[in-house]
Amino acid sequence: MKRKIIILMSAVMMLSCSGNSKKNTEPAQPVDTKILVKTAIAKKQIIDKIQEFTATVESEKINNIAPSTPVRISKILVETGDHVVSGQKLVQMDATNLAQLELQIENSKKEFERIDELYKVGGVSKANWDAAKMALDLQITSYNNLLENTQLTAPISGIITARNYDDGDMYSAGKPVLVIEQITPVKLLINVSEQYYTQVKKGLKADVKLDVYGDEIFKGEISLIHPTLTPATRTFAVEIKLPNRDERVRPGMFGRVILNFGKKEGIMISDVAVQKQIGTNEKYAFVIKNGIAERRLVTLGSQIGDMIEILSGIAEGDEVAITSLSRLDNGKEVTVKNN
Repeated sequence: MKRKIIILMSAVMMLSCSGNSKKNTEPAQPVDTKILVKTAIAKKQIIDKIQEFTATVESEKINNIAPSTPVRISKILVETGDHVVSGQKLVQMDATNLAQLELQIENSKKEFERIDELYKVGGVSKANWDAAKMALDLQITSYNNLLENTQLTAPISGIITARNYDDGDMYSAGKPVLVIEQITPVKLLINVSEQYYTQVKKGLKADVKLDVYGDEIFKGEISLIHPTLTPATRTFAVEIKLPNRDERVRPGMFGRVILNFGKKEGIMISDVAVQKQIGTNEKYAFVIKNGIAERRLVTLGSQIGDMIEILSGIAEGDEVAITSLSRLDNGKEVTVKNN
């Protein structure tokens, strides 16, 4: 019985050794280290020639309200933020001098009437009559000038954006008493490259985005084109005007002006293919050639939906990686699988 058990155990051990030997002699399967990517082909398309410019919103007009000579302020009739209309009385300055001059004019009128009566009957010479008339006219002119500086009115319709004095203050040359800004319409001034000089026309429509309002678009148009270029930058100034009837757009807001200069042919790729180099403004994409990834610096143009224009770095027909981008590097081997 013991002998049978020993024989059986020996057989099991031989089989076990035989199995291990067979397993160790099997060849190892090769490991595929290539990165699996999906790609898209860069294609030429007809696209809009769109350019974006940054600008700050400005008032259409700004008026500083102040008298021409130092005088005490009696009463300011408006506050910052008030809407005013052209011709509206805004400030009453001290009228003491005005009242004194008014009395002088009354006396001068009576004196002139007396001289005029005498002149008619030959009682005074023409020279005396002329002198009296001139003196009266000068006083009336001075009165009108003083009246303008005693009652300050609004030269334009707009909104009060600054009040620099209080009632009873003595005005002195420097800061104006009030500032009025016309904000219907408003304008934005942009600098356009000389390559677009022949394409910029008055009346050309413009879309304006303001950071404070997100992606909302305000409609404007080119109202003024400056006739000369700045030599250092080869740009010329263009004024964009917004109607702003609801006054939602205010001076000082940061905006982006979008102009469409017509159609052109451009190379387009999916925007997911474009990466930004951390710490720089460089943009790049990976072109796949013969199973190898090539890192290409690219210059970008217009964004249209999920496609972006490539101005340089990628040619028509190039196969561009759109997945596994974080794993790619220049010279990496890849396997393309688009299905």
